[in-house]
Amino acid sequence: LSNPPIFSPTPLKASLDLFDRAGVDRLREKSVAMTGYLEDLLGNLSLGLMGRGRPGLGVLTPTEPEARGCQLSIVVPGASREVQRSLLRRGVVCDFREPNVIRAAPVPLYCSFHDVWRFVRTLGEVLA
Repeated sequence: LSNPPIFSPTPLKASLDLFDRAGVDRLREKSVAMTGYLEDLLGNLSLGLMGRGRPGLGVLTPTEPEARGCQLSIVVPGASREVQRSLLRRGVVCDFREPNVIRAAPVPLYCSFHDVWRFVRTLGEVLA
């Protein structure tokens, strides 16, 4: 048992200051709004309102904001790890889980509504 190295807590202190300035309540409010926006856009993508329709595309994560955080687990029929790699090559960072789930998390501290729109548009392009 001992103290952490002197420089280890420095980044933590800076990040805690950011959270204090942003305000946890305001971050949660933005998180709920952005995740709902992401869910709506994915519904539009599924229905073909944002390019070619993607039947079967859906969200596994609970729809109630109080039952989830900012991450959505998106079922993408026929998707493989290559879909996630294609998104990454286009500047979109997300996660892939077998057999066909892409996980996206619009983190309210540093993501914007435009980032959410861009993700769904890029996902539609990759799946086309």
